[in-house]
Amino acid sequence: MFEQAEREDLESLMHGNTEFRQLYHKHKELDDKVRDAELGVLPMDVVTLHTLKKEKLLAKDKLTYMWEHLHQAPASH
Repeated sequence: MFEQAEREDLESLMHGNTEFRQLYHKHKELDDKVRDAELGVLPMDVVTLHTLKKEKLLAKDKLTYMWEHLHQAPASH
């Protein structure tokens, strides 16, 4: 996620915004769990997997919104 983003911008936002940093780490954790479940490494029923995927998508949507609105410098007049 945010692969195309400049690394420096991402690190700056993660350092300066606790909510973004926590949500970023939560998304990564959910992504790892979903991947492990799909690979069969982490036993999980279909309903739980579906719920994790929904949580992951919601976290991604929030991160994207925050990224778009917080990492941009205010326009000068």
